[in-house]
Amino acid sequence: MNKKIINHTPFGSVCIVWHLSNNLPRIIHVILSRPGLPAEDRAVALFPDSRKSSCAEIDTTAVSIKACLEGEGIVIPLDVADLSLCSKFNRLVLRAQHAIPRGSVSTYGLVAAHIDVSGGGRAVGNALAWNPFPVIVPCHRTILSSLHLGGFQSGVEMKRALLEKEGIVFDEAGRVICRQLYYRKANGYL
Repeated sequence: MNKKIINHTPFGSVCIVWHLSNNLPRIIHVILSRPGLPAEDRAVALFPDSRKSSCAEIDTTAVSIKACLEGEGIVIPLDVADLSLCSKFNRLVLRAQHAIPRGSVSTYGLVAAHIDVSGGGRAVGNALAWNPFPVIVPCHRTILSSLHLGGFQSGVEMKRALLEKEGIVFDEAGRVICRQLYYRKANGYL
């Protein structure tokens, strides 16, 4: 197992853990820093046998991740991630989440309905809480049905900052202000 450290992002360091699968580099985890806990330290704890290494494909993805964290509108292809390590349900959630465009938000319940899991908002929330590919799969774009943020692996402050970089605005109570939620049926304005 290999890891690539990205330093100097607006949110601290990021670690990409990757391996070769069918002779292609595939990401198995993107580790974001948390307040008081750098990504490198988290990577050592989660993947103690990984070694620092990179290749052209991983370097390209690292540049894209850093650009996304800086607010650029870059879409990172999902095929860089090794989804085979995820359950079938998690793959469905991650694919649906990846499709939510920059500057848009959805709710956990709407994502669940989109993948035909009626009443599965909590299950979607749990799947996104363990999203192994944050930034590649922009889980920060899904919020509670109350329009409050909900949780995020690296803290709600980072989730809000990422959404603000995408042009999302909030009211005084911390709710997202939007006319349309992604995956809401046509004419389903709030």
